[in-house]
Amino acid sequence: MQNYTTQMDAARKGIVTPEMEIVAKKEYRTTEEIRQLVAEGKVAIPANKHHTCLNPEGIGSMLRTKINVNLGVSRDCKDYNVEMEKVMSAVNMGAEAIMDLSSHGNTQPFRQKLTHECPVMIGTVPVYDSVIHYQRDLATLTAQDFIDVVRLHAEDGVDFVTLHCGITRKTIEQIRTHKRKMNIVSRGGSLVFAWMSMTGNENPFYEHFDEICEICAEHDVTISLGDACRPGCLADATDVCQIEELVRLGELTKRAWAHNVQVMVEGPGHVPLNQVAANMEVQKSICMGAPFYVLGPLVTDIAPGYDHITAAIGGAVAAMSGAAFLCYVTPAEHLALPNVDDVKQGIVASKIAAHAADIAKGIPHARDIDDKMGDARRVLDWDAQFACALDPETAKAIRDARLPEDDHSDTCSMCGKFCAVRSMNKALAGEYIDIL
Repeated sequence: MQNYTTQMDAARKGIVTPEMEIVAKKEYRTTEEIRQLVAEGKVAIPANKHHTCLNPEGIGSMLRTKINVNLGVSRDCKDYNVEMEKVMSAVNMGAEAIMDLSSHGNTQPFRQKLTHECPVMIGTVPVYDSVIHYQRDLATLTAQDFIDVVRLHAEDGVDFVTLHCGITRKTIEQIRTHKRKMNIVSRGGSLVFAWMSMTGNENPFYEHFDEICEICAEHDVTISLGDACRPGCLADATDVCQIEELVRLGELTKRAWAHNVQVMVEGPGHVPLNQVAANMEVQKSICMGAPFYVLGPLVTDIAPGYDHITAAIGGAVAAMSGAAFLCYVTPAEHLALPNVDDVKQGIVASKIAAHAADIAKGIPHARDIDDKMGDARRVLDWDAQFACALDPETAKAIRDARLPEDDHSDTCSMCGKFCAVRSMNKALAGEYIDIL
């Protein structure tokens, strides 16, 4: 029998778990390095004991930057078969985590299907599910109701739960006093805020945090400390509400670690490009190096329809500056529930950002595939180029739709015989270079 409760408990006891061995191999690190980082809380390996088909990943700023994909049904889009199609597309494209943010219908069968069949990390936001699970209005729920849903999700096998523990009744006055432009844009944060406002009670996730930690320790669920006060527009970035909540999340990180519960800390949001790196540094200091999980950040507010690009710009800078986990953003952000193509576009943009940051950080072997692409392009080997591509299907489809003529079929239809690579290859080989 296992003589540890969580990955952190094992690491602190000097035990290298099977999950640590897998992560070490993936990251080109020694098992002792991974064990030490998990013991310190600087790497999290979300791996619920009941998620037996999981292919574990490590999340930490010194490891490869990981990507999360948000999915789930809503009242207006409630086809779970479509959501499962998105899940499989995300897994096939290399996403390391899926968050089920369903807010309609019977959510448990879909959640259990994910933890029984999906090999990547599964996350949830239990406060969303509370109203649905009990089929009661928010104000009628009790603190114990919320805690019991956290337990339910842990028993169902989810690897990490987002809990908006950092806002308290003091936050209600802050929001009213500081007059934010966008107030609270976190869906979970707004639900907790609304519950506190209607009932007059303290945030149950904050008040009963130690009990929640005991549940998470029992099942080895990682707590993702949600940022209820993340900025929803550039004007609110790095303000008093955001930073004070971050300070409280730092305190809660210590309390979770005292229970040997792994922690990630969630971050912004909408942030001007010149503030992104500073936000990462502040988090690392306040939260003692706990892995930082950011949404984007989006570096401008005016690109609906293109926010996957807006987020990739911020995500690359954030990951280069210390963020460990990027939550993807799709072209549908701020507009609609994403469809399958939106999901693909969001994943590609986030993976480009993550990969660019990993190269900048000098992550071991991060640039290997880029060097292979350079070799393939030099010799105009198109099949090898597609094999190196992040999205081979799209790359091949574009080339096939606009093929060059036969007498310069080794080039592409943009330059033809004016191709610099072709000309240089011929010149260096002492061959005649025909242009017309």
